[in-house]
Amino acid sequence: MSMRELVVLGTASQAPTRQRNHNGYVLRWDDEVILFDPGEGSQRQLLHTTVTATDLTRICVTHFHGDHCLGLPGTIQRLSLDRVPHPVAVHFPAGGAEYFARLRHATSFYETAELQVTPIEADGQRIDLRCGTLEARRLRHPIETYGYRLVEPDGHRMLPEKLTAYGIAGPAVGELIRVGHLDLDGRRVTRDEVSVPRPGQRFAFVMDTGLCDGVYALAEHADLLVIESTFLESEAALAAEVGHLTAAQAARVATESGVRRLVLTHFSQRYNDPRRFHDEARAHFDGDLIIAEDLITVQLPPRRVASAG
Repeated sequence: MSMRELVVLGTASQAPTRQRNHNGYVLRWDDEVILFDPGEGSQRQLLHTTVTATDLTRICVTHFHGDHCLGLPGTIQRLSLDRVPHPVAVHFPAGGAEYFARLRHATSFYETAELQVTPIEADGQRIDLRCGTLEARRLRHPIETYGYRLVEPDGHRMLPEKLTAYGIAGPAVGELIRVGHLDLDGRRVTRDEVSVPRPGQRFAFVMDTGLCDGVYALAEHADLLVIESTFLESEAALAAEVGHLTAAQAARVATESGVRRLVLTHFSQRYNDPRRFHDEARAHFDGDLIIAEDLITVQLPPRRVASAG
């Protein structure tokens, strides 16, 4: 049974607090289990969830500031300690390859895990997965930074009553989906006659950045958008200076991009009351809004389904 959900390991920016661990997010998407931006302490945070290091199939790093990558050494070593039986892909900005090499071999250990290292070398780079396409887009931050989105291709939802009316059942249904038509008793039945469009789902992950085209490209029609909101509007000038977003900016991006479920995270340690982020974002976004907390799980919304007409 497929599962699509986000497990939040940590939600603090720059420095952890007593309530918030450094960044860390796991996306379960069918047979892909992707760890995004493992900050310091991510390996321990995993122990408080149902996710194990052995489950991981892929690691994506947006950039090499410490709060987004200092958990890499422990995570990578854990993969070898647990003798993970499958390859684990790793993606990160190509300009940070030296940082990745240092983190990968930060201490002595016996490496048994197979890492498939595929750096992100260009804006818009795409990686084909069995469940869809992973795309990286360049963001605006003082160092090379990329956000990621996972896009499932559009498909079809078969209509049982119409299949029955045409006498289509069993393996013939699979053939109809693959080929697009079936020839029955001298008549061609097309897939469109017995189905409705099924839009693919989209997940977007946007970390440290100022407003830029890449933010909107990632967020476009996302079913679930995880986005940094380091500051409140009272510090908008500071946010712009250091390449970050405010809660209001993130919420406006979500509204303008048609996002269904919005998760705000990566909060500055200067704020103690998360309700302030909620109130500021709610003024600009009327959809499903979640202020991330450590160790929560967020489900992808039910997929959009076109009507049968």
